[in-house]
Amino acid sequence: MREMLEGGPLDVLTGDYLAELTMLILGRDRMRDPTRGYARTFLRQMEECLVLARERGVRIVANAGGLNPAGLASALGEVAAGLGLNPRIAYVDGDDLRERATELGFGSPLTANAYLGCWGIVECLRAGADVVVTGRVTDASLAVGPAAAHFGWARDDWDALAGATAAGHVLECGAQATGGNFSFFTELSDVDRPGFPVAEISADGSSVITKHPGTGGAVTVDTVTAQLLYEIDGAHYAGPDVVTRFDTAVLTDDGADRVRIIGVRGVPPPPDLKVCLNTLGGFRNATTFVLCGLDIPAKAALVRRQLEAAVGADGLVWTLARTDQPDADTEETASALLHAVVRTADPARAKAFSRAAIELALASYPGFHVTAPPSDGTPFGVYSAAYVPQSAVEHRAVLPDGSSVVVPPPPEMAPIPPAPTTSRPGPLPKGSTRRVPLGQVVGARSGDKGGSANLGVWARSDPAYRWIAHELTTDRLRELLPETATLPVERHDFPHLRAVNFVVHDLLGDGVASATRFDPQAKALGEWLRSRLVDVPEVLL
Repeated sequence: MREMLEGGPLDVLTGDYLAELTMLILGRDRMRDPTRGYARTFLRQMEECLVLARERGVRIVANAGGLNPAGLASALGEVAAGLGLNPRIAYVDGDDLRERATELGFGSPLTANAYLGCWGIVECLRAGADVVVTGRVTDASLAVGPAAAHFGWARDDWDALAGATAAGHVLECGAQATGGNFSFFTELSDVDRPGFPVAEISADGSSVITKHPGTGGAVTVDTVTAQLLYEIDGAHYAGPDVVTRFDTAVLTDDGADRVRIIGVRGVPPPPDLKVCLNTLGGFRNATTFVLCGLDIPAKAALVRRQLEAAVGADGLVWTLARTDQPDADTEETASALLHAVVRTADPARAKAFSRAAIELALASYPGFHVTAPPSDGTPFGVYSAAYVPQSAVEHRAVLPDGSSVVVPPPPEMAPIPPAPTTSRPGPLPKGSTRRVPLGQVVGARSGDKGGSANLGVWARSDPAYRWIAHELTTDRLRELLPETATLPVERHDFPHLRAVNFVVHDLLGDGVASATRFDPQAKALGEWLRSRLVDVPEVLL
């Protein structure tokens, strides 16, 4: 926060503190103390930086309110008073539906929060708020709200709202837009501490993505493309205020560390709001056995039989990672890792699991040891999505003077349009190929969307896009990533971005908090794909 405030001029500083997993963590926090449920790190940052923000006239908009925006606003007022300040603080709520969960057919979740849009933020800013904290608004709303308030947009300025949504989507994960988690990071000169992105939004919703001078990383068409593809589905990106057509976005180089986003189109939003539900799914525990040297499969089979006999096979998930190498010159490179995870409704069984594993130490395979000592089981959550009519949620802005404004549903709503028909470019002429890693010609960015994974792949030239448009089919993806072979996979084309986006359903089970997969958030799924050897046309190399 200090880096952003000191690094250059800003009108508004935004902060995205929430994810599906964060909502679960805050829910457990609220169980221990009903006055909590917000991101306490935000308070510490504000204690350090609020004086600087007020000196520079920078307004702050953050969703750090989590499950208790009113509580955060009150706590922030106390922090400000301790600093000798009296900022105008407002908050947005109405997203928390937990008390109505049974009425709405959600059962008894730990958390139930609708994704609100930007217009509560707009009301707060128009009322003069210096700081706005919210509950669960969409990530992009943190940028769309200030833009809509500044330019006086109407609620049906679909294209402007969509353009700002695209900018907000680029900003929401911070340094991921400036060289963080970037496929071609070796080509950047300063990636040790990439700066954070800044969006210069215009009255028509177009934007320039940049960063403060002198900060690390880079803003290029590639870094922005990577973030645009992050955690999306198809061409129509549905939000509570507008459906943004990502297939219309055009990126152009606007100079050093400046990328312009133009052409984004929007259509009316759907009549329903998405709701993030988290429930307590039980308890989990895990251990990793180290298998060294010869007979790796037999060693794995032995300890698996022994542990299942001790605690039962129900809820156990086993993964053997063959990290061992033949004739290895170090013990570590001669070893494989056998991961065992248990999920159970019984906390005593979860606790007994790792102890049972250690009790095998003198009676199992030769060379028995584990990577960490036994531990108690921990609760895990299950994520699911639900939907409610926009009219069923009271989206409320509580203004600095304590009065409140209820934000009505959008003036026009419509079902999400069907996927647009896109014509693929003609294939490259046949010619000689070379077997190399796919990542020599494409970048990728992947992540989680509930129990599904998103994997965006983009080409860096028109010929390379012509090739991947035909090479990377859903069947080919299943061949290259065998873990997806039995799962439903969708592909969506983004010709303007020279990209294809895959959605792999059910790869992450019941969501991040309960996933037993090695990479539970699918963050490295794209890098695995880039590492696969394929026959690439010589003209692309």
